[in-house]
Amino acid sequence: MNKIVISVLIAAVMTLSGCCGKRSADCTAECNEQSEAEENMIENVSPEDLAGICKAMDMYVNAAVEGDSKVARSAFADGATISHAEDGKLICLPIQALFDYYDATGKQPASYKVAECSVAGDVAMIRIESVFGDAEFSDMFALVKDGDDWKIVSKIFQAK
Repeated sequence: MNKIVISVLIAAVMTLSGCCGKRSADCTAECNEQSEAEENMIENVSPEDLAGICKAMDMYVNAAVEGDSKVARSAFADGATISHAEDGKLICLPIQALFDYYDATGKQPASYKVAECSVAGDVAMIRIESVFGDAEFSDMFALVKDGDDWKIVSKIFQAK
């Protein structure tokens, strides 16, 4: 019974959070129920926490859709970082590098789908699969609850 209630709540939250984060015209049918495997990856997350975390993810993706870093700024904590490996070397940058990317590339289609989410009190980890223009990524975020909002403190990504 609990699993059914959680499944319905997750599906509702994902639908309300902007078609699973999709911000392109082709998102209509892609926000149906998640598979059982996907539900298991987020079943211990309250609907309120998932909605708050997805709100931050929506701002992150919508900044690319709008081509405007201002859309994402409130999703990130001051001092947030962005990291990845390039040619086998770790690259760690202040989040301003992501904001510069948004402003330099302009508007582009972008979307995401939640792959995993875990919450422990006021901290969370989420992995999304995202598409920005023609590029696909696995993105991982560390978030901390700040009052009623979830703030991204770290973004780590892998280009596919």
